[in-house]
Amino acid sequence: MIAWVRPLERLLMLAKRIIACLDVHAGQVTRGKQFGKAEAGELEFLGDPVELARRYDQQGVDEIVFYDITASSEGRRPFFDILARTADVCFVPLTAGGGVRSLADIRDLLLAGADKVSMNTMALQSPGLIREAASVFGSQCIVVSMDVRRTADGHWQVYSHGGRRETCWEALAWAKEAVELGAGEIVLNSIDSDGMSSGYSLEIVRLVSDSVPVPVVASGGAGKPQDFLDVFQVGRADAALAAGIFHRGVYTVGEIKAFLRGHGILVR
Repeated sequence: MIAWVRPLERLLMLAKRIIACLDVHAGQVTRGKQFGKAEAGELEFLGDPVELARRYDQQGVDEIVFYDITASSEGRRPFFDILARTADVCFVPLTAGGGVRSLADIRDLLLAGADKVSMNTMALQSPGLIREAASVFGSQCIVVSMDVRRTADGHWQVYSHGGRRETCWEALAWAKEAVELGAGEIVLNSIDSDGMSSGYSLEIVRLVSDSVPVPVVASGGAGKPQDFLDVFQVGRADAALAAGIFHRGVYTVGEIKAFLRGHGILVR
């Protein structure tokens, strides 16, 4: 039997998504370059996460992602209070990540208001958690976030603990493994491009997008509207995640969407 999909639902499935990312440290939204570290004074503090989330909701963003960027390295649980306060005032899907170590953490984040939970370090350390989480909560709730860096020999290596530790995983192999285990979405963060405003790392975005059957979200490098167009047309990403370009008011979400529509990209 062939499932019948309503025309509007089919369009929404094909439409590209614009996602605002809020990296949170010490209760504030921060921004750095190439995964700058808080302890080294490499982060710029940009405001209250709930107020910024409300702003992007009003601008028409499709989703908002929260990352507790030091939870894993500090060995603590994620921020539930910020997420709950945001869920009270925003009406777009929320994804939360950082410090997720157990099914209980995932459950509590979903109860606090998250629609999806993103795993990175613990997924690498205990891959079976991906399968368990997908079984309990459904693959649609489980996101695997990958921090990758290009090596001198042209490969893309996966890093854990907020980009601090190199792992044995090559990016494409880990993406395929994560999906096989049950991840319903991949967020691909380029350490090299992060905060540089020089465009997404199109090579690895396209490689992963062409190789896995789940949505791929490109992250790291957005500096101008053309970067979004490139990551959709060349990188074949399903969604584009951005931070600084929105936090500093360089462009609004609406301006990015208008540019994309003007170039024939279907957006929500």
